[in-house]
Amino acid sequence: MLTGRPDWSYLQKMDRLSYLSIMENKRVIFFLFDHVHLMDLAGAVTVFYEAGCCGHPYELRYVSPYTSPGTSSGLGFTRVEPLDAVSIQSDDIVIVAGMDLSKWDRTNDAVWMPWLQHAVMVGATVCSICTAAFALAVAGLLDGLSCTTHWGYTGALRQHFPKLQVMENRLFVKSDNIYTSAGISTGIDLALFLVEEHYGPTFAYTVAKDMVMYIRRDGTATQHSIHLQHRQHINHQIHEIQDYITHHLHTKLTITELAAMVHMSPRNLTRLFKLTTGITIGDYIRNLREEKATQLLNEGQKLSWVAKTCGIGSTRQLGQLAKKAGATRKMA
Repeated sequence: MLTGRPDWSYLQKMDRLSYLSIMENKRVIFFLFDHVHLMDLAGAVTVFYEAGCCGHPYELRYVSPYTSPGTSSGLGFTRVEPLDAVSIQSDDIVIVAGMDLSKWDRTNDAVWMPWLQHAVMVGATVCSICTAAFALAVAGLLDGLSCTTHWGYTGALRQHFPKLQVMENRLFVKSDNIYTSAGISTGIDLALFLVEEHYGPTFAYTVAKDMVMYIRRDGTATQHSIHLQHRQHINHQIHEIQDYITHHLHTKLTITELAAMVHMSPRNLTRLFKLTTGITIGDYIRNLREEKATQLLNEGQKLSWVAKTCGIGSTRQLGQLAKKAGATRKMA
Protein backbone atom coordinates (compact mmCIF):
# COMPACT_ATOMS: atom_id res chain seq x y z
CA MET A 1 0.00 0.00 0.00
CA LEU A 2 1.29 3.45 -0.88
CA THR A 3 1.77 5.85 2.01
CA GLY A 4 3.21 9.29 2.41
CA ARG A 5 6.54 7.83 3.58
CA PRO A 6 8.83 5.45 1.66
CA ASP A 7 9.23 1.85 2.81
CA TRP A 8 12.96 1.85 3.64
CA SER A 9 13.11 -1.93 4.08
CA TYR A 10 12.00 -2.38 0.48
CA LEU A 11 14.97 -0.33 -0.73
CA GLN A 12 17.43 -2.94 0.62
CA LYS A 13 20.92 -1.76 -0.38
CA MET A 14 19.79 1.74 -1.31
CA ASP A 15 20.26 4.14 1.60
CA ARG A 16 17.90 6.98 2.39
CA LEU A 17 20.05 9.69 0.81
CA SER A 18 20.39 7.73 -2.42
CA TYR A 19 16.63 7.29 -2.53
CA LEU A 20 16.01 10.98 -2.07
CA SER A 21 18.61 11.78 -4.74
CA ILE A 22 16.87 9.53 -7.26
CA MET A 23 13.48 11.01 -6.38
CA GLU A 24 14.86 14.46 -7.22
CA ASN A 25 16.66 13.57 -10.47
CA LYS A 26 17.46 16.42 -12.78
CA ARG A 27 16.56 15.80 -16.40
CA VAL A 28 18.79 16.09 -19.46
CA ILE A 29 17.16 15.88 -22.89
CA PHE A 30 19.48 15.15 -25.80
CA PHE A 31 18.23 16.49 -29.12
CA LEU A 32 19.44 14.46 -32.11
CA PHE A 33 19.54 15.67 -35.69
CA ASP A 34 20.09 13.05 -38.36
CA HIS A 35 23.81 12.51 -39.16
CA VAL A 36 24.70 13.59 -35.61
CA HIS A 37 28.40 13.46 -34.73
CA LEU A 38 28.80 10.55 -32.32
CA MET A 39 31.45 12.14 -30.10
CA ASP A 40 29.47 15.37 -29.76
CA LEU A 41 26.65 13.29 -28.32
CA ALA A 42 28.44 10.53 -26.44
CA GLY A 43 30.87 12.77 -24.55
CA ALA A 44 28.16 14.79 -22.85
CA VAL A 45 25.97 11.71 -22.30
CA THR A 46 28.81 9.96 -20.50
CA VAL A 47 29.34 12.86 -18.09
CA PHE A 48 25.74 12.80 -16.89
CA TYR A 49 25.70 9.00 -16.80
CA GLU A 50 28.88 8.93 -14.70
CA ALA A 51 27.40 11.59 -12.40
CA GLY A 52 24.74 9.03 -11.56
CA CYS A 53 27.36 6.39 -10.89
CA CYS A 54 29.06 8.85 -8.51
CA GLY A 55 25.89 9.56 -6.51
CA HIS A 56 23.82 12.18 -8.34
CA PRO A 57 21.70 10.51 -11.06
CA TYR A 58 20.24 12.41 -13.98
CA GLU A 59 17.23 11.29 -16.00
CA LEU A 60 18.44 11.01 -19.60
CA ARG A 61 16.01 11.34 -22.51
CA TYR A 62 16.66 11.29 -26.25
CA VAL A 63 14.43 13.10 -28.73
CA SER A 64 14.57 13.83 -32.44
CA PRO A 65 12.44 15.39 -35.17
CA TYR A 66 13.45 12.37 -37.30
CA THR A 67 11.90 8.93 -36.97
CA SER A 68 15.18 7.04 -37.38
CA PRO A 69 18.14 9.38 -36.75
CA GLY A 70 21.64 8.09 -37.27
CA THR A 71 25.19 9.26 -36.78
CA SER A 72 27.51 10.80 -39.36
CA SER A 73 29.58 7.61 -39.04
CA GLY A 74 26.64 5.37 -39.96
CA LEU A 75 25.57 4.09 -36.54
CA GLY A 76 21.83 4.16 -35.91
CA PHE A 77 19.75 4.64 -32.75
CA THR A 78 16.79 3.03 -31.06
CA ARG A 79 14.58 4.32 -28.22
CA VAL A 80 14.65 7.88 -29.54
CA GLU A 81 11.38 9.67 -28.77
CA PRO A 82 9.51 12.21 -30.92
CA LEU A 83 9.73 15.83 -29.78
CA ASP A 84 6.13 15.96 -28.56
CA ALA A 85 6.83 13.09 -26.14
CA VAL A 86 8.72 15.45 -23.83
CA SER A 87 7.25 18.58 -22.27
CA ILE A 88 10.13 20.89 -21.43
CA GLN A 89 10.30 22.35 -17.91
CA SER A 90 12.35 25.29 -16.66
CA ASP A 91 14.82 23.11 -14.75
CA ASP A 92 15.56 20.84 -17.73
CA ILE A 93 18.82 20.78 -19.66
CA VAL A 94 18.46 20.45 -23.43
CA ILE A 95 21.62 19.51 -25.31
CA VAL A 96 21.65 19.71 -29.12
CA ALA A 97 24.53 17.62 -30.47
CA GLY A 98 26.44 18.71 -33.57
CA MET A 99 25.68 17.23 -36.97
CA ASP A 100 27.17 16.93 -40.44
CA LEU A 101 26.10 20.23 -41.98
CA SER A 102 26.61 18.94 -45.52
CA LYS A 103 23.82 16.39 -44.91
CA TRP A 104 21.55 18.53 -42.72
CA ASP A 105 17.94 18.04 -43.84
CA ARG A 106 16.08 21.34 -43.41
CA THR A 107 12.69 20.14 -44.68
CA ASN A 108 11.25 19.79 -41.17
CA ASP A 109 12.41 23.13 -39.70
CA ALA A 110 8.80 23.93 -38.83
CA VAL A 111 8.77 20.90 -36.50
CA TRP A 112 11.90 21.36 -34.44
CA MET A 113 12.35 25.14 -34.43
CA PRO A 114 9.26 25.90 -32.29
CA TRP A 115 10.27 23.12 -29.89
CA LEU A 116 13.70 24.63 -29.25
CA GLN A 117 12.26 28.15 -29.09
CA HIS A 118 9.78 26.98 -26.46
CA ALA A 119 12.58 25.37 -24.44
CA VAL A 120 14.41 28.70 -24.27
CA MET A 121 11.22 30.61 -23.55
CA VAL A 122 10.30 28.50 -20.50
CA GLY A 123 13.79 29.00 -19.06
CA ALA A 124 15.38 25.61 -19.69
CA THR A 125 19.15 25.45 -20.10
CA VAL A 126 19.70 24.98 -23.84
CA CYS A 127 23.13 23.93 -25.08
CA SER A 128 24.66 23.38 -28.50
CA ILE A 129 27.72 21.29 -29.20
CA CYS A 130 29.86 22.08 -32.23
CA THR A 131 27.83 22.67 -35.43
CA ALA A 132 24.52 22.57 -33.52
CA ALA A 133 25.14 26.30 -32.98
CA PHE A 134 23.89 26.69 -36.57
CA ALA A 135 20.55 25.16 -35.55
CA LEU A 136 20.19 27.57 -32.63
CA ALA A 137 21.09 30.41 -35.00
CA VAL A 138 18.53 29.32 -37.60
CA ALA A 139 15.91 29.30 -34.85
CA GLY A 140 16.82 32.88 -33.96
CA LEU A 141 17.94 31.90 -30.47
CA LEU A 142 21.41 33.43 -30.71
CA ASP A 143 20.53 36.83 -32.17
CA GLY A 144 22.51 39.50 -30.33
CA LEU A 145 24.17 36.93 -28.05
CA SER A 146 27.78 35.87 -27.58
CA CYS A 147 28.34 32.34 -28.85
CA THR A 148 30.92 30.00 -30.31
CA THR A 149 31.34 26.82 -32.31
CA HIS A 150 34.20 24.66 -33.57
CA TRP A 151 37.10 26.85 -34.71
CA GLY A 152 36.70 25.57 -38.27
CA TYR A 153 33.14 26.95 -38.47
CA THR A 154 33.28 30.27 -36.59
CA GLY A 155 33.85 32.20 -39.82
CA ALA A 156 30.88 30.58 -41.55
CA LEU A 157 28.66 31.12 -38.51
CA ARG A 158 29.56 34.81 -38.44
CA GLN A 159 29.07 35.18 -42.18
CA HIS A 160 25.66 33.51 -42.35
CA PHE A 161 24.32 35.04 -39.13
CA PRO A 162 25.65 38.61 -38.77
CA LYS A 163 23.42 39.32 -35.74
CA LEU A 164 25.48 36.88 -33.66
CA GLN A 165 28.49 37.88 -31.57
CA VAL A 166 30.66 34.92 -32.56
CA MET A 167 33.64 34.45 -30.25
CA GLU A 168 36.80 32.87 -31.59
CA ASN A 169 38.82 30.19 -29.85
CA ARG A 170 36.56 29.60 -26.84
CA LEU A 171 35.69 26.21 -25.34
CA PHE A 172 32.16 27.26 -24.51
CA VAL A 173 30.22 30.47 -24.01
CA LYS A 174 27.29 31.18 -21.70
CA SER A 175 24.67 33.76 -22.69
CA ASP A 176 21.72 33.82 -20.30
CA ASN A 177 20.30 30.28 -20.33
CA ILE A 178 21.98 29.33 -23.62
CA TYR A 179 25.39 27.67 -23.85
CA THR A 180 27.32 27.10 -27.07
CA SER A 181 30.45 24.94 -27.18
CA ALA A 182 33.28 24.29 -29.60
CA GLY A 183 32.40 20.66 -30.06
CA ILE A 184 33.81 17.16 -29.73
CA SER A 185 35.68 17.00 -26.40
CA THR A 186 34.45 20.45 -25.32
CA GLY A 187 30.99 18.94 -24.97
CA ILE A 188 32.49 17.02 -22.06
CA ASP A 189 33.88 20.24 -20.57
CA LEU A 190 30.50 21.93 -20.87
CA ALA A 191 28.69 18.96 -19.30
CA LEU A 192 31.16 18.90 -16.40
CA PHE A 193 30.62 22.64 -15.94
CA LEU A 194 26.85 22.09 -15.71
CA VAL A 195 27.34 19.27 -13.20
CA GLU A 196 29.57 21.60 -11.19
CA GLU A 197 26.85 24.26 -11.20
CA HIS A 198 24.43 21.70 -9.76
CA TYR A 199 26.58 19.87 -7.24
CA GLY A 200 29.79 21.87 -6.77
CA PRO A 201 33.41 21.61 -7.94
CA THR A 202 34.34 18.69 -5.68
CA PHE A 203 31.67 16.46 -7.17
CA ALA A 204 32.46 17.58 -10.73
CA TYR A 205 36.10 16.69 -10.12
CA THR A 206 35.00 13.26 -8.84
CA VAL A 207 33.09 12.67 -12.07
CA ALA A 208 36.05 13.83 -14.19
CA LYS A 209 38.40 11.57 -12.26
CA ASP A 210 36.01 8.63 -12.66
CA MET A 211 36.09 9.23 -16.41
CA VAL A 212 39.91 9.42 -16.33
CA MET A 213 39.65 12.91 -17.79
CA TYR A 214 43.14 14.26 -18.40
CA ILE A 215 41.88 17.80 -19.00
CA ARG A 216 39.49 19.85 -16.87
CA ARG A 217 38.72 23.18 -18.51
CA ASP A 218 36.30 26.03 -18.03
CA GLY A 219 34.76 28.19 -20.71
CA THR A 220 37.37 30.94 -20.45
CA ALA A 221 40.16 28.69 -21.70
CA THR A 222 40.91 28.83 -25.41
CA GLN A 223 40.68 26.00 -27.92
CA HIS A 224 44.44 26.30 -28.55
CA SER A 225 45.94 27.11 -25.17
CA ILE A 226 49.12 26.83 -23.14
CA HIS A 227 46.69 25.89 -20.39
CA LEU A 228 45.81 22.69 -22.24
CA GLN A 229 49.25 21.68 -23.46
CA HIS A 230 50.47 20.75 -19.98
CA ARG A 231 47.36 19.00 -18.61
CA GLN A 232 47.74 15.64 -20.30
CA HIS A 233 48.10 13.87 -16.96
CA ILE A 234 45.91 12.50 -14.17
CA ASN A 235 47.64 13.84 -11.08
CA HIS A 236 44.82 15.54 -9.17
CA GLN A 237 47.19 17.55 -6.97
CA ILE A 238 48.87 19.15 -9.97
CA HIS A 239 45.44 19.73 -11.56
CA GLU A 240 44.45 21.59 -8.40
CA ILE A 241 47.58 23.74 -8.58
CA GLN A 242 47.00 24.47 -12.28
CA ASP A 243 43.38 25.44 -11.67
CA TYR A 244 44.40 27.78 -8.87
CA ILE A 245 47.11 29.43 -10.97
CA THR A 246 44.70 29.95 -13.88
CA HIS A 247 42.22 31.82 -11.69
CA HIS A 248 44.79 33.83 -9.71
CA LEU A 249 47.13 35.19 -12.36
CA HIS A 250 46.45 38.70 -11.04
CA THR A 251 47.99 37.85 -7.65
CA LYS A 252 51.54 37.18 -6.52
CA LEU A 253 52.02 33.41 -6.69
CA THR A 254 54.69 31.68 -4.65
CA ILE A 255 55.76 28.05 -4.68
CA THR A 256 55.51 27.98 -0.89
CA GLU A 257 51.86 29.03 -1.03
CA LEU A 258 51.04 26.55 -3.80
CA ALA A 259 52.82 23.70 -2.03
CA ALA A 260 50.83 24.33 1.15
CA MET A 261 47.59 23.95 -0.80
CA VAL A 262 48.39 20.33 -1.64
CA HIS A 263 50.27 19.53 1.58
CA MET A 264 53.71 19.21 -0.02
CA SER A 265 57.07 20.77 0.52
CA PRO A 266 58.07 23.38 -2.07
CA ARG A 267 60.89 21.11 -3.21
CA ASN A 268 58.58 18.13 -3.79
CA LEU A 269 56.01 20.26 -5.62
CA THR A 270 58.70 21.75 -7.86
CA ARG A 271 59.96 18.30 -8.76
CA LEU A 272 56.50 16.75 -9.23
CA PHE A 273 55.15 19.65 -11.31
CA LYS A 274 58.05 19.47 -13.77
CA LEU A 275 57.87 15.66 -13.92
CA THR A 276 54.10 15.68 -14.52
CA THR A 277 53.69 18.61 -16.90
CA GLY A 278 57.10 18.83 -18.57
CA ILE A 279 57.50 22.49 -17.59
CA THR A 280 58.57 24.36 -14.45
CA ILE A 281 56.02 26.18 -12.30
CA GLY A 282 57.67 29.51 -13.05
CA ASP A 283 57.58 28.97 -16.82
CA TYR A 284 53.98 27.75 -16.63
CA ILE A 285 52.85 30.88 -14.77
CA ARG A 286 54.76 33.18 -17.12
CA ASN A 287 53.41 31.48 -20.25
CA LEU A 288 49.82 31.64 -18.98
CA ARG A 289 50.16 35.32 -18.10
CA GLU A 290 51.58 36.15 -21.50
CA GLU A 291 48.91 34.14 -23.29
CA LYS A 292 46.07 35.80 -21.38
CA ALA A 293 47.63 39.26 -21.82
CA THR A 294 47.99 38.73 -25.57
CA GLN A 295 44.35 37.64 -25.79
CA LEU A 296 43.15 40.73 -23.89
CA LEU A 297 45.36 43.06 -25.92
CA ASN A 298 43.98 41.56 -29.13
CA GLU A 299 40.53 42.45 -27.80
CA GLY A 300 41.67 46.06 -27.49
CA GLN A 301 41.91 46.27 -23.69
CA LYS A 302 44.00 49.03 -22.08
CA LEU A 303 47.58 48.25 -21.09
CA SER A 304 47.07 49.22 -17.44
CA TRP A 305 44.05 46.95 -17.06
CA VAL A 306 45.78 44.05 -18.80
CA ALA A 307 48.83 44.42 -16.57
CA LYS A 308 46.67 44.32 -13.43
CA THR A 309 44.49 41.44 -14.63
CA CYS A 310 47.41 39.26 -15.69
CA GLY A 311 49.85 40.13 -12.92
CA ILE A 312 52.48 41.45 -15.32
CA GLY A 313 54.63 44.14 -13.71
CA SER A 314 57.26 44.48 -16.43
CA THR A 315 56.59 47.44 -18.72
CA ARG A 316 59.00 46.05 -21.29
CA GLN A 317 57.34 42.62 -21.32
CA LEU A 318 53.87 44.12 -21.69
CA GLY A 319 55.08 46.45 -24.42
CA GLN A 320 56.45 43.52 -26.41
CA LEU A 321 53.14 41.68 -26.05
CA ALA A 322 51.21 44.80 -27.09
CA LYS A 323 53.40 45.16 -30.18
CA LYS A 324 52.79 41.51 -31.06
CA ALA A 325 49.03 41.88 -30.51
CA GLY A 326 48.96 44.96 -32.73
CA ALA A 327 50.67 43.08 -35.52
CA THR A 328 48.16 40.25 -35.16
CA ARG A 329 45.21 42.63 -35.43
CA LYS A 330 46.67 44.19 -38.60
CA MET A 331 47.03 40.76 -40.22
CA ALA A 332 43.44 39.91 -39.28
